[in-house]
Amino acid sequence: MKTDRNILICPLEWGLGHSARMIPLAVRLREMNYNVIIGAGKEHQAFFQNEIPGIKCIDFAGFKPRYSKYLPQYLSLLFKIPLLIYHIISEHKRLKKIILEHTIDIVISDNRFGLWNRNIKTVYITHQLRIPFPAAFRIFEFIGIGIHKAIIKKYSYCFIPDLPGEINLSGRLSHGVRLPANTIYIGILSRFAGVVSFPSDSPVSYPHNTIILSGPEPQRSLLRKKLTMIVKDNYPKTIILEGRPDKGSGGSESDNIIYFNHLPAAAMKELITGSETIISRSGYTTIMELISLNCSALLIPTPGQTEQEYLAGYLHEKGWFSKISQKDLEEKIPEEINQKVPGDEIISQSRLLLEGALIKLSEDK
Repeated sequence: MKTDRNILICPLEWGLGHSARMIPLAVRLREMNYNVIIGAGKEHQAFFQNEIPGIKCIDFAGFKPRYSKYLPQYLSLLFKIPLLIYHIISEHKRLKKIILEHTIDIVISDNRFGLWNRNIKTVYITHQLRIPFPAAFRIFEFIGIGIHKAIIKKYSYCFIPDLPGEINLSGRLSHGVRLPANTIYIGILSRFAGVVSFPSDSPVSYPHNTIILSGPEPQRSLLRKKLTMIVKDNYPKTIILEGRPDKGSGGSESDNIIYFNHLPAAAMKELITGSETIISRSGYTTIMELISLNCSALLIPTPGQTEQEYLAGYLHEKGWFSKISQKDLEEKIPEEINQKVPGDEIISQSRLLLEGALIKLSEDK
């Protein structure tokens, strides 16, 4: 396919997850000869440039809330709604200028509400058509569904990174909801898809456990501190992946723990697949990446983040992952945490779904 069309990809900046799942999409679009441009803040630009050397980035940061130490996260975000609305309006206006300045033909927005435009094709990516409310307020979920559908209808397409059938990762977040007509399931997205690694890529060659840190502050640092106290004297050694590409790829060691700010995809893949135990948040991108590696993990949802709490419970019930709440972490990690995920089946379906969606995107006028 010959094309000189420009695609602007803009991830949400609540942690690195939304950027990480745009990596395989950006790589595949470049293989299809699109000119891919990343619109993000500095930290996320550093991540993309580490993963895809030479990719063009522009400054186009999105809304980046800081979560609360004390309030449930849904309440913390509720108080920030006026600020969120301001960002939606301002980024929508700024997008018009960026489209003209960089001759953009297609915009792909991962959960950034304001990046639609009537004059070009735009794609909205989300795994949450239903935003889960706490049990006491679940009766009001229809309000969030209605608002989200109204946003989705402003875009040419809505891509859902999941499978459409009973074997799926997102459960009621994107299933059991009447979907807008422009919605397409595209399979799971993982930066490890197609990455070939070898034992020599791993930064360690001995038995180890791995902790994958992710998500916004302050809960990220609170979990890091708690887990560090638990595992610092444990055998085997524990590797903590900090997820901070802007700090470089260096590592450090303290007690029985090795810390890495960031690792290339091949090294990270080899490290994770060689782990005896994996511990992570139940962020959706982390889950997709673990399943793409046929790996299970102990999931620790971000306290008060209803999406992560639901995903941890849903995937635990399916027998794919184990879970524990952050407040229940005590002096040691639970022993029986390894489950079995149907990674091969999910990966094969995902390849077909993504190719079909991208062909449709490239051919439709």
